[in-house]
Amino acid sequence: TLEAPRQAPALTDLTQEEMLARLQKGIRHEVLEGNVGYLRVDNIPGQEVVSKLGGFLVASVWRKLMGTSALVLDLRHCTGGHISGIPYVISYLHPGNTVLHVDTIYDRPSNTTTEIWTLPQVLGERYSADKDVVVLTSGHTGGVAEDITYILKQMRRAIVVGERTVGGALDLQKLRIGQSDFFLTVPVSRSLGPLGGGSQTWEGSGVLPCVGTPAEQALEKALAILTLRRALPGVVRRLQEALQAYYTLVDRVPTLLHHLTNMDFSTVVSEEDLVTKLNAGLQTVSEDPRLLVRAVRPKETSPGPEVGDDEPPEVVPTVPGAEAARQALVVSMFQVSVLPGNVG
Repeated sequence: TLEAPRQAPALTDLTQEEMLARLQKGIRHEVLEGNVGYLRVDNIPGQEVVSKLGGFLVASVWRKLMGTSALVLDLRHCTGGHISGIPYVISYLHPGNTVLHVDTIYDRPSNTTTEIWTLPQVLGERYSADKDVVVLTSGHTGGVAEDITYILKQMRRAIVVGERTVGGALDLQKLRIGQSDFFLTVPVSRSLGPLGGGSQTWEGSGVLPCVGTPAEQALEKALAILTLRRALPGVVRRLQEALQAYYTLVDRVPTLLHHLTNMDFSTVVSEEDLVTKLNAGLQTVSEDPRLLVRAVRPKETSPGPEVGDDEPPEVVPTVPGAEAARQALVVSMFQVSVLPGNVG
């Protein structure tokens, strides 16, 4: 016979001290190099827990991350959580000037739908919309964590880095089969998609990352992306200075500067992305295909050549002295003929 597995007590059945201890195990945070905030959440707490311990979470975790320049939300080990916790996570990353409908959840046993909206007010402060957010995922990221990842990606509020998520279910119920000792685990709730539209969501297929990489390398990749994005304002500023100082089509410079100032770099996650976006924009605005941006990694410079240098000295081309050699050079560079109709 098969026995029903013993379940751990729900958070809401615990004392406040026990809830606090459980939460502290499932939530870790620190400030990484480059002033990047790191928040790992292994289980999404629900509304009842947040209402009781929200002040503690804000004071001991969230407030310490508010001064960071960017945030990494690590959901690689988050396999579930409570649906009622979704609006809390989204709201702290969403600006408070609007209330946004982010999902609609259908529950089969009660045959009801529940709309999920961002909160008009939060305890403490929201994370600035001007700061980058990266969500880390793995093949184990499931359920509520997937919905949060999907919503943030659809809102274009976060860059998702890691592996395709598991494609699980928001809510599972364990049902006894008749009077036997057999049990069936069934998904009983499903997401209808952000803003209540669309027939396809992440369930079954998982959330596809913006940047795919093995889960164990996702944090390293995220930090590299944030380093590039931190450099973007300086790159744009130097581009503007170069155009003002050197570009020969002077009348088009003001339009180019305006375009650079207003470009949306939210999807840029690599040097290749940046180069492609800049070239497409600058060439369209200037109508000049010669205007090119390239990514060049500078070579290390030294005061002078050293003995044993592998790189040969630069050869300056010269015109050969011999007549035959000069004639061969000209033939290799020019083709001369008279076409029909006496056309040179």
